[in-house]
Order: sequence, then C-alpha cells, then structure tokens
Amino acid sequence: MTLAQRNRESQLVERVAASFDDAPDERVRELMQALTRHLHAFLREVRLTEQEWQRAIEFLTAVGHITDDRRQEFILLSDVLGASMQTITINNEAYGDATEATVFGPFFVDGSPEIELGGDIAAGASGQPCWVEGRVTDTGGNPVPHARIEIWGADEHGFYDVQYGDGRSAARGHLYSDADGRYRFWGVTPTPYPIPHDGPVGRLLAATGRSPMRAAHLHLMIQGEGLRTLVTHIFVRGDELLDRDSVFGVRDSLVQDFEPRPAGSPTPDGRDLQDRTWSRVRFDIVLAPAAVARGEG
Repeated sequence: MTLAQRNRESQLVERVAASFDDAPDERVRELMQALTRHLHAFLREVRLTEQEWQRAIEFLTAVGHITDDRRQEFILLSDVLGASMQTITINNEAYGDATEATVFGPFFVDGSPEIELGGDIAAGASGQPCWVEGRVTDTGGNPVPHARIEIWGADEHGFYDVQYGDGRSAARGHLYSDADGRYRFWGVTPTPYPIPHDGPVGRLLAATGRSPMRAAHLHLMIQGEGLRTLVTHIFVRGDELLDRDSVFGVRDSLVQDFEPRPAGSPTPDGRDLQDRTWSRVRFDIVLAPAAVARGEG
C-alpha cells in the first residue's frame, strides 16, 4: 500500500470520528468515536470488497426482517459472536467468591407463577424430574433471606414454553429463599438444544461450520436486597457440549453434578415418582454487593 493511500484512509477515519466532537452527551461521543475507529480498523485490516459490504448489508437486513416481538435475531447474532457474553463479563466484575454470571437468553418471561419452597415448576413440561436445592449467601458468608429466585428451562425436547405458542407456562416459576437463605424446588433435568437456526444467524453458523447447539442448562435469576442481581445457569457435568456452547455461556464454576437416581429411590421431600427416574443437584449461590467498584475484588 502506498503512503498516499494509507494517508487517505487514515484521514477519512479522523474526519468521521471528528464529526461526533460536538455530541452533547459525552458518553454518546465516546461510543461513536470508538465505534468509528474500530469499525474502520476492521474494514482496513480485511480490505473489505464492495461485494462483501453488500452481502453484509443484505445479511443485517435479513436479521431485521425476521426480528419481531417473539424473536430477537439481533440478540441471537450478538450471542453467537460472543458479544453478549463479553458485555456480561464486563458488567459483572469478579468480586470475592460471588457466583459467575452468564447470558440472559431470549426466553425469559415476566410474570412467572410463584411456587412454594419445594414446589414444582415443571407444570406438565416433559422430561425427567429434577430436585434442585442450595443456599443463597453474600460474599461475607451471610445468608440472604427472602431472595427472589426466578427459574426457567427447556423441556426434554429442547423447547421453552413460549416456543409452543399456545400460552402455556411450564418449566418456569419463581420462589423465595427461607430465613436461612435456603431454597429448593422440583424442575426438569436439563438437556442440550439448538438455538433458533432457521434464519440468517443459522445460515451464518452453517457457513462457518459451527453448531447451533447449547450445552444443557437451567436458567436462574437471583435478586436480594442491597445485592447485585445475578443472571446465571446451572450446567450439567459430563455434557459433551460444554466446550462448544454456541453462545459461549459456559463457566467452569457453574458446571454441577446432576446425580441420577433410579426409579423407586426415596425423594428428598417424600414425593412419589412411582416408576420414574429422577436427578438431583445442589447449587449454592453467592451474591456480590450491589455497588462494586471496577477493579475491586
């Protein structure tokens, strides 16, 4: 590349970045100027062709067209590029032994049914019953009473209730920890499933030889007074997809033993499962303080 060409490209970057100098919001100015420099750096590094630029525009247009109030293809794109997980990592800095956060996912729904401690969130969802228990504490080891624990997961076929489109509410619910921070409930043993891959993001994965599969997991969101809200998963130890989860959501600390139990074995609460097998897992949760200075911990 000639010096004249390099200077021409560099000058364009600076002109575009300078166009945001007078943005009244300082944060908007910072974001737009950084985006400009990084975007132009990518374009110059790969020497993007005009045909590739056109295909990229067509791809993003397709992502927009398939997005509606039930499907967010842009979030899916962010997920498979690791941008969602990186944003979560940045905004949930390590603090003591606080439980690690991971991706929120597209299937959370407000207004889930409340269950009592030891209740069943399955509500008819197909799959092996699973007993989940644990304790919520802060990083000082103190119990967190009355923490709200929201749970949602897929059935044994890999579908969430909202994907059926019939208004059902299953494998979803919330409960509150007891005075000692303990919680327990029945759910469905997690199984691997694919993210929606019948759209442009799916075509991107296919073109790059990547799988749409997610490692088996159960979603939890935990809120306690004065503590940082935690969105996390419980992953199944032994799942062959742990090292290639399509949205990069696996954290080693979140991988737990789901102990298989044979049919007829006693359950923790005396529930009669008749001839059904079941599993059990313990997942203790540690919440960081609500206000954590960057770099602290």
